Amino acid sequence: MATGLDRYDTLGRTGLKVSRLALGTMTFGTDWGWGADRDTARALFDAYVEAGGNLFDTADMYVGGESERMLGAFIHERGLRDRAVIASKFAYSADPTNPNAGGNGRKAMMRAVEGSLQRLATDHLDLYLVHTWDRVTPVDEVMRAFDDLVTAGKVLHVGLSDVPAWYAARAQTLAELRGWAPLAALQLEYSLAERFIEHEFVPLGRAHGMGVMVWSPLASGLLSGKYRPGAAGAGRLDQLADSGNPAFAKFTERNWRIVAELEQVARELGRSMAQVAVNWVANRPGVASVILGATKPAQLTDTLDALSFEIPAELEARLDAVSAPARPFPYNFFGPEIQTVLHGGLEVAAASTGGHRP
Repeated sequence: MATGLDRYDTLGRTGLKVSRLALGTMTFGTDWGWGADRDTARALFDAYVEAGGNLFDTADMYVGGESERMLGAFIHERGLRDRAVIASKFAYSADPTNPNAGGNGRKAMMRAVEGSLQRLATDHLDLYLVHTWDRVTPVDEVMRAFDDLVTAGKVLHVGLSDVPAWYAARAQTLAELRGWAPLAALQLEYSLAERFIEHEFVPLGRAHGMGVMVWSPLASGLLSGKYRPGAAGAGRLDQLADSGNPAFAKFTERNWRIVAELEQVARELGRSMAQVAVNWVANRPGVASVILGATKPAQLTDTLDALSFEIPAELEARLDAVSAPARPFPYNFFGPEIQTVLHGGLEVAAASTGGHRP
Protein backbone atom coordinates (compact mmCIF):
# COMPACT_ATOMS: atom_id res chain seq x y z
CA MET A 1 0.00 0.00 0.00
CA ALA A 2 1.44 3.35 -1.06
CA THR A 3 0.80 5.47 1.99
CA GLY A 4 3.21 8.33 1.45
CA LEU A 5 4.81 7.67 4.83
CA ASP A 6 8.12 7.00 3.12
CA ARG A 7 8.36 10.76 2.56
CA TYR A 8 9.74 12.64 5.55
CA ASP A 9 9.68 16.37 6.18
CA THR A 10 11.94 18.26 8.55
CA LEU A 11 10.13 19.49 11.65
CA GLY A 12 10.14 23.27 11.71
CA ARG A 13 13.60 24.78 11.34
CA THR A 14 15.41 21.62 12.46
CA GLY A 15 17.11 18.64 10.88
CA LEU A 16 14.68 16.20 12.52
CA LYS A 17 12.90 14.23 9.80
CA VAL A 18 9.35 13.12 10.60
CA SER A 19 6.52 11.33 8.82
CA ARG A 20 3.73 13.47 7.44
CA LEU A 21 1.35 11.25 9.40
CA ALA A 22 2.12 10.62 13.09
CA LEU A 23 0.68 7.91 15.32
CA GLY A 24 -1.23 9.34 18.25
CA THR A 25 -1.24 7.02 21.25
CA MET A 26 -3.84 8.68 23.48
CA THR A 27 -5.97 5.60 22.72
CA PHE A 28 -3.35 3.17 24.08
CA GLY A 29 -5.12 1.82 27.16
CA THR A 30 -8.68 1.36 28.35
CA ASP A 31 -8.74 2.96 31.80
CA TRP A 32 -10.66 5.96 30.46
CA GLY A 33 -13.58 3.78 29.42
CA TRP A 34 -12.62 3.86 25.74
CA GLY A 35 -9.46 3.11 23.84
CA ALA A 36 -7.44 0.08 22.78
CA ASP A 37 -6.30 -2.83 24.92
CA ARG A 38 -2.66 -3.92 24.76
CA ASP A 39 -3.06 -6.37 21.88
CA THR A 40 -5.02 -3.89 19.80
CA ALA A 41 -2.58 -1.09 20.60
CA ARG A 42 0.28 -3.32 19.49
CA ALA A 43 -1.54 -4.03 16.22
CA LEU A 44 -1.98 -0.29 15.66
CA PHE A 45 1.70 0.32 16.40
CA ASP A 46 2.84 -2.47 14.07
CA ALA A 47 0.59 -1.28 11.23
CA TYR A 48 1.99 2.22 11.46
CA VAL A 49 5.61 1.03 11.57
CA GLU A 50 5.10 -1.33 8.63
CA ALA A 51 3.65 1.56 6.63
CA GLY A 52 6.92 3.47 7.19
CA GLY A 53 5.88 5.88 9.94
CA ASN A 54 8.41 7.13 12.49
CA LEU A 55 6.67 9.84 14.62
CA PHE A 56 4.87 8.78 17.80
CA ASP A 57 2.89 11.24 19.90
CA THR A 58 2.05 10.68 23.56
CA ALA A 59 1.80 12.56 26.89
CA ASP A 60 2.49 11.82 30.53
CA MET A 61 -1.21 11.92 31.45
CA TYR A 62 -2.59 9.82 28.60
CA VAL A 63 -4.48 6.97 30.24
CA GLY A 64 -2.69 7.58 33.52
CA GLY A 65 0.73 6.96 32.00
CA GLU A 66 -0.29 3.69 30.33
CA SER A 67 0.13 5.19 26.87
CA GLU A 68 3.80 5.97 27.49
CA ARG A 69 4.42 2.55 29.05
CA MET A 70 2.89 0.69 26.12
CA LEU A 71 4.63 2.84 23.53
CA GLY A 72 8.01 2.44 25.22
CA ALA A 73 7.57 -1.32 25.43
CA PHE A 74 6.54 -1.65 21.78
CA ILE A 75 9.50 0.42 20.58
CA HIS A 76 11.91 -1.59 22.75
CA GLU A 77 10.51 -4.96 21.68
CA ARG A 78 11.08 -4.14 18.01
CA GLY A 79 14.45 -2.45 18.57
CA LEU A 80 13.27 0.80 17.00
CA ARG A 81 14.56 3.45 19.39
CA ASP A 82 17.03 4.94 16.90
CA ARG A 83 14.38 5.06 14.18
CA ALA A 84 11.50 6.24 16.35
CA VAL A 85 10.83 9.94 16.93
CA ILE A 86 9.09 10.14 20.31
CA ALA A 87 7.10 13.24 21.21
CA SER A 88 5.64 13.63 24.70
CA LYS A 89 3.99 16.44 26.63
CA PHE A 90 3.60 17.69 30.20
CA ALA A 91 1.46 20.15 32.19
CA TYR A 92 -1.52 18.25 33.61
CA SER A 93 -1.44 17.12 37.22
CA ALA A 94 -2.05 13.62 38.53
CA ASP A 95 -1.88 14.75 42.17
CA PRO A 96 -4.57 17.24 43.27
CA THR A 97 -2.86 17.59 46.67
CA ASN A 98 0.36 18.99 45.20
CA PRO A 99 0.15 22.43 43.51
CA ASN A 100 3.50 21.84 41.81
CA ALA A 101 2.57 18.48 40.30
CA GLY A 102 1.19 20.23 37.23
CA GLY A 103 1.47 23.47 35.30
CA ASN A 104 4.28 24.78 33.12
CA GLY A 105 6.85 25.70 35.77
CA ARG A 106 10.41 24.40 36.04
CA LYS A 107 9.65 22.18 39.04
CA ALA A 108 6.71 20.53 37.29
CA MET A 109 8.67 20.17 34.05
CA MET A 110 11.67 18.48 35.68
CA ARG A 111 9.42 16.15 37.64
CA ALA A 112 7.38 15.28 34.56
CA VAL A 113 10.26 14.61 32.19
CA GLU A 114 11.83 12.09 34.56
CA GLY A 115 8.53 10.24 34.80
CA SER A 116 8.11 10.16 31.03
CA LEU A 117 11.67 8.92 30.48
CA GLN A 118 11.09 6.13 32.98
CA ARG A 119 7.74 5.04 31.51
CA LEU A 120 9.06 5.17 27.95
CA ALA A 121 12.23 3.31 28.95
CA THR A 122 14.51 5.75 27.14
CA ASP A 123 17.22 8.23 28.07
CA HIS A 124 15.89 11.07 25.90
CA LEU A 125 12.79 12.44 24.19
CA ASP A 126 13.06 13.60 20.61
CA LEU A 127 10.41 16.27 21.14
CA TYR A 128 9.02 17.63 24.41
CA LEU A 129 6.07 19.99 24.54
CA VAL A 130 4.07 22.05 27.00
CA HIS A 131 0.67 20.37 26.80
CA THR A 132 -1.45 23.44 27.62
CA TRP A 133 -0.67 26.99 28.76
CA ASP A 134 -1.17 27.39 32.53
CA ARG A 135 -1.59 31.22 32.40
CA VAL A 136 0.76 31.56 35.39
CA THR A 137 4.34 30.57 34.59
CA PRO A 138 6.52 33.26 32.97
CA VAL A 139 7.42 32.29 29.44
CA ASP A 140 11.15 32.86 30.05
CA GLU A 141 11.06 30.28 32.85
CA VAL A 142 9.58 27.72 30.47
CA MET A 143 12.08 28.40 27.70
CA ARG A 144 15.11 28.44 30.01
CA ALA A 145 14.02 25.15 31.58
CA PHE A 146 13.53 23.68 28.11
CA ASP A 147 17.03 24.80 27.19
CA ASP A 148 18.44 23.13 30.30
CA LEU A 149 16.82 19.85 29.30
CA VAL A 150 18.28 20.12 25.80
CA THR A 151 21.72 20.93 27.22
CA ALA A 152 21.46 17.92 29.52
CA GLY A 153 20.60 15.66 26.56
CA LYS A 154 17.28 14.55 28.03
CA VAL A 155 15.34 16.36 25.27
CA LEU A 156 16.43 17.01 21.68
CA HIS A 157 13.79 19.48 20.52
CA VAL A 158 10.98 21.44 22.21
CA GLY A 159 7.55 22.77 21.33
CA LEU A 160 4.26 24.14 22.57
CA SER A 161 0.72 22.81 22.41
CA ASP A 162 -2.52 24.72 22.99
CA VAL A 163 -1.06 28.14 23.80
CA PRO A 164 -1.94 31.63 22.54
CA ALA A 165 -0.13 32.81 19.41
CA TRP A 166 1.35 35.84 21.22
CA TYR A 167 2.82 33.49 23.84
CA ALA A 168 4.45 31.27 21.20
CA ALA A 169 5.81 34.33 19.43
CA ARG A 170 7.36 35.69 22.62
CA ALA A 171 8.79 32.28 23.50
CA GLN A 172 10.51 31.97 20.13
CA THR A 173 11.79 35.54 20.27
CA LEU A 174 13.33 34.93 23.71
CA ALA A 175 14.97 31.74 22.47
CA GLU A 176 16.46 33.54 19.48
CA LEU A 177 17.59 36.53 21.55
CA ARG A 178 19.20 34.52 24.35
CA GLY A 179 20.58 31.60 22.35
CA TRP A 180 18.26 29.02 23.93
CA ALA A 181 16.87 25.96 22.21
CA PRO A 182 14.23 27.25 19.77
CA LEU A 183 10.71 25.94 19.40
CA ALA A 184 10.52 23.30 16.69
CA ALA A 185 6.79 22.63 16.75
CA LEU A 186 3.35 23.93 17.57
CA GLN A 187 0.83 21.19 18.31
CA LEU A 188 -2.67 22.48 17.59
CA GLU A 189 -6.18 21.36 16.71
CA TYR A 190 -6.83 21.74 13.00
CA SER A 191 -9.44 20.27 10.70
CA LEU A 192 -12.18 21.24 8.29
CA ALA A 193 -14.29 21.88 11.39
CA GLU A 194 -11.63 23.91 13.26
CA ARG A 195 -9.65 26.34 11.11
CA PHE A 196 -9.01 29.32 13.39
CA ILE A 197 -5.26 28.61 13.59
CA GLU A 198 -5.04 29.97 10.06
CA HIS A 199 -5.45 33.52 11.38
CA GLU A 200 -2.31 33.61 13.56
CA PHE A 201 -0.56 30.30 14.16
CA VAL A 202 0.09 29.16 10.60
CA PRO A 203 1.76 32.46 9.56
CA LEU A 204 3.64 32.49 12.87
CA GLY A 205 4.97 28.96 12.43
CA ARG A 206 5.98 29.50 8.82
CA ALA A 207 7.74 32.78 9.58
CA HIS A 208 9.57 31.62 12.70
CA GLY A 209 10.46 27.98 12.08
CA MET A 210 7.76 26.08 13.97
CA GLY A 211 6.12 23.18 12.16
CA VAL A 212 2.45 22.62 12.93
CA MET A 213 1.60 19.18 14.29
CA VAL A 214 -2.13 18.73 13.82
CA TRP A 215 -4.26 17.02 16.44
CA SER A 216 -7.87 15.95 15.90
CA PRO A 217 -7.84 16.11 12.07
CA LEU A 218 -11.20 14.29 12.13
CA ALA A 219 -12.71 16.67 14.71
CA SER A 220 -12.89 13.92 17.35
CA GLY A 221 -14.48 11.55 14.84
CA LEU A 222 -17.12 13.94 13.48
CA LEU A 223 -15.52 13.96 10.01
CA SER A 224 -15.33 10.17 9.82
CA GLY A 225 -19.05 10.00 8.99
CA LYS A 226 -20.06 8.04 12.07
CA TYR A 227 -22.28 10.85 13.41
CA ARG A 228 -25.46 12.23 11.91
CA PRO A 229 -27.55 15.22 13.02
CA GLY A 230 -30.31 14.26 15.44
CA ALA A 231 -29.18 10.64 15.66
CA ALA A 232 -28.46 9.37 19.16
CA GLY A 233 -25.36 7.24 19.53
CA ALA A 234 -22.74 5.91 21.90
CA GLY A 235 -19.66 7.50 20.33
CA ARG A 236 -17.12 9.58 22.17
CA LEU A 237 -18.68 12.85 20.99
CA ASP A 238 -22.08 11.73 22.26
CA GLN A 239 -20.59 10.87 25.64
CA LEU A 240 -18.45 14.00 26.00
CA ALA A 241 -20.46 16.69 24.20
CA ASP A 242 -21.39 18.31 27.52
CA SER A 243 -18.08 17.66 29.29
CA GLY A 244 -16.93 21.29 29.14
CA ASN A 245 -13.99 20.33 26.91
CA PRO A 246 -14.24 22.49 23.76
CA ALA A 247 -12.55 19.77 21.69
CA PHE A 248 -15.73 17.69 21.96
CA ALA A 249 -18.30 20.44 21.33
CA LYS A 250 -18.70 19.61 17.64
CA PHE A 251 -22.46 19.26 17.08
CA THR A 252 -23.21 22.59 15.37
CA GLU A 253 -25.15 23.55 12.27
CA ARG A 254 -21.96 24.74 10.58
CA ASN A 255 -20.24 21.44 11.22
CA TRP A 256 -23.16 19.42 9.89
CA ARG A 257 -22.90 21.40 6.64
CA ILE A 258 -19.22 20.53 6.49
CA VAL A 259 -19.98 16.85 7.08
CA ALA A 260 -22.56 16.84 4.28
CA GLU A 261 -20.18 18.45 1.77
CA LEU A 262 -17.30 16.21 2.83
CA GLU A 263 -19.48 13.14 2.33
CA GLN A 264 -20.36 14.26 -1.20
CA VAL A 265 -16.74 15.04 -2.11
CA ALA A 266 -15.58 11.69 -0.71
CA ARG A 267 -18.22 9.90 -2.76
CA GLU A 268 -17.06 11.65 -5.94
CA LEU A 269 -13.45 10.69 -5.19
CA GLY A 270 -14.29 7.10 -4.27
CA ARG A 271 -12.56 7.63 -0.92
CA SER A 272 -13.65 7.49 2.70
CA MET A 273 -14.61 10.71 4.44
CA ALA A 274 -11.74 10.20 6.90
CA GLN A 275 -9.19 9.89 4.10
CA VAL A 276 -10.37 13.08 2.42
CA ALA A 277 -10.43 15.02 5.71
CA VAL A 278 -6.88 13.94 6.60
CA ASN A 279 -5.61 14.60 3.07
CA TRP A 280 -7.08 18.11 3.13
CA VAL A 281 -5.42 19.09 6.42
CA ALA A 282 -2.08 17.38 5.66
CA ASN A 283 -1.66 19.53 2.57
CA ARG A 284 -2.43 22.87 4.20
CA PRO A 285 0.35 25.49 4.42
CA GLY A 286 2.68 25.14 7.40
CA VAL A 287 1.56 21.63 8.39
CA ALA A 288 4.48 19.35 9.21
CA SER A 289 2.62 16.27 10.42
CA VAL A 290 -0.92 15.09 11.18
CA ILE A 291 -1.53 12.98 14.29
CA LEU A 292 -3.76 9.98 13.65
CA GLY A 293 -5.61 8.29 16.49
CA ALA A 294 -7.51 5.03 16.31
CA THR A 295 -9.02 2.36 18.53
CA LYS A 296 -9.33 -0.27 15.79
CA PRO A 297 -6.74 -1.40 13.21
CA ALA A 298 -9.24 -0.92 10.37
CA GLN A 299 -9.58 2.76 11.27
CA LEU A 300 -5.83 3.30 11.13
CA THR A 301 -5.42 1.30 7.92
CA ASP A 302 -7.98 3.58 6.30
CA THR A 303 -6.40 6.88 7.36
CA LEU A 304 -2.85 5.69 6.63
CA ASP A 305 -3.92 5.67 2.97
CA ALA A 306 -4.94 9.33 3.12
CA LEU A 307 -1.87 10.65 1.29
CA SER A 308 -2.03 8.28 -1.69
CA PHE A 309 -4.24 10.57 -3.80
CA GLU A 310 -4.77 14.22 -4.63
CA ILE A 311 -7.95 16.20 -4.15
CA PRO A 312 -8.75 18.00 -7.43
CA ALA A 313 -8.73 21.78 -7.15
CA GLU A 314 -12.45 22.16 -7.75
CA LEU A 315 -13.32 19.67 -5.00
CA GLU A 316 -10.81 21.24 -2.62
CA ALA A 317 -12.41 24.61 -3.31
CA ARG A 318 -15.79 23.22 -2.24
CA LEU A 319 -14.33 21.98 1.03
CA ASP A 320 -12.57 25.31 1.57
CA ALA A 321 -15.77 27.23 1.00
CA VAL A 322 -18.06 25.24 3.27
CA SER A 323 -15.51 25.25 6.11
CA ALA A 324 -14.24 28.82 5.75
CA PRO A 325 -13.64 30.25 9.25
CA ALA A 326 -15.22 33.49 10.39
CA ARG A 327 -12.97 36.54 10.21
CA PRO A 328 -13.52 38.43 13.47
CA PHE A 329 -11.78 41.72 14.22
CA PRO A 330 -9.05 42.51 13.35
CA TYR A 331 -8.79 39.78 10.70
CA ASN A 332 -11.69 41.30 8.79
CA PHE A 333 -9.33 44.18 7.96
CA PHE A 334 -6.81 41.87 6.30
CA GLY A 335 -8.94 40.67 3.40
CA PRO A 336 -8.73 42.05 -0.16
CA GLU A 337 -11.57 44.53 0.43
CA ILE A 338 -9.48 46.63 2.83
CA GLN A 339 -6.00 45.67 1.67
CA THR A 340 -6.52 47.00 -1.85
CA VAL A 341 -7.39 50.37 -0.34
CA LEU A 342 -4.12 50.33 1.60
CA HIS A 343 -2.21 49.72 -1.62
CA GLY A 344 -3.88 52.34 -3.79
CA GLY A 345 -6.42 50.00 -5.31
CA LEU A 346 -3.83 47.42 -6.35
CA GLU A 347 -3.64 43.82 -5.27
CA VAL A 348 -0.25 43.20 -3.66
CA ALA A 349 0.83 39.67 -2.78
CA ALA A 350 2.77 39.13 0.43
CA ALA A 351 6.19 37.58 0.17
CA SER A 352 6.40 33.91 1.06
CA THR A 353 7.07 33.25 4.72
CA GLY A 354 8.53 29.82 4.24
CA GLY A 355 7.11 26.46 5.22
CA HIS A 356 7.29 23.02 3.63
CA ARG A 357 4.26 23.54 1.40
CA PRO A 358 3.11 26.72 -0.31
